[in-house]
Amino acid sequence: MTMILQVTPYYPPQLGGVERAAERLAAGLGQHHDVRVITTTIGAGTAPRSFRADAVTVRRHRAVEFAHTPLAPGLIVSLLRAPPTSVVHLHAAHAVLPELVALVARVRRQPFVFHFHLDTDASGRLGRLLPLYKHHVFGRALRAAGAVIVLTEAQSSFVRETYGVRPDRVFIVPNGVDRAYFMETRKITHSPLRLLFVGRLSAQKNIGRLLEAMSLVRQPVQLYIVGDGDQRKLLQAQAVRLGLTNVTFAGRRFGPDLVGSYAGADAFVLPSDKEGMALVALEAMAAALPIVATDVPGNTELLSGVGLLTAPEPAALAAAIDAVADDPALRRRLGRQSAAAATRYSWDAVVRRVEGVYAEILP
Repeated sequence: MTMILQVTPYYPPQLGGVERAAERLAAGLGQHHDVRVITTTIGAGTAPRSFRADAVTVRRHRAVEFAHTPLAPGLIVSLLRAPPTSVVHLHAAHAVLPELVALVARVRRQPFVFHFHLDTDASGRLGRLLPLYKHHVFGRALRAAGAVIVLTEAQSSFVRETYGVRPDRVFIVPNGVDRAYFMETRKITHSPLRLLFVGRLSAQKNIGRLLEAMSLVRQPVQLYIVGDGDQRKLLQAQAVRLGLTNVTFAGRRFGPDLVGSYAGADAFVLPSDKEGMALVALEAMAAALPIVATDVPGNTELLSGVGLLTAPEPAALAAAIDAVADDPALRRRLGRQSAAAATRYSWDAVVRRVEGVYAEILP
């Protein structure tokens, strides 16, 4: 039995697709391996700092967050204490942690897997430093990895061309979707149409664009926003300013409650600026929901030929929502396309492919 260290800056109950993907992958690998999750206390609330569940041991290290980056010195101790024969699997879309993992791996002469979920954009007052960091620091950590897992062919090209990662070290492994989300194609639509968004209320998801679109929608539509994040108060104020009485901020939902949100919806919307491979889109596909999404990196690769892709601006998004709300035949067709596409993804298949990546770098 191999010991596998899943290293991630955030972990549920912190909201986010990367966090949930790391959790599902850890649980799947835990059926055959000794899996340890090393993470931080950011977003953990009252969750215990150390616990074992579903054959996975989770260790949270105290951390502070600076410029959207978690800093947890204790992570280094956990990495150094792990057996040198263990597999280190880093989930990264933030600064600092990749360098720490790469440094420890170099000192211990231990290969590691770099799971590249998303190339983040600059934000905040220190955002102007991000291009320099990516070029001089982040890129070196990527190139130091024994294997780099990406979600799509487009990401594969990106890490090879932008960061100079060797082609033989890049492996495409998509996200998966849990069996609980698979449902039958919808036969009845509510009135008004129930439109669902699920995700972190952050700048990348651009829910502000969705609210602007809702102010332009002509058909009767009720939007349910499931999730939480640092922009919640700002977005609630925007909804009030726009006079949107048909928007409900439902807060965080997990497990059966989250599955129930998909089951009770008529359509799904994703207004993001960019995605890696949105786990919520896969869940909406499995739930046989018609999907409206912005035509941006990540969404384009996953949802072309599946959902309605629109220009990333409010008027185009509103027109697509109106089209779905007004046309039952279109909803049925999009729902069938979602359900058919979802069958290509499962966490069991993802776990097997990740185990294949491990086999490539293990001595």
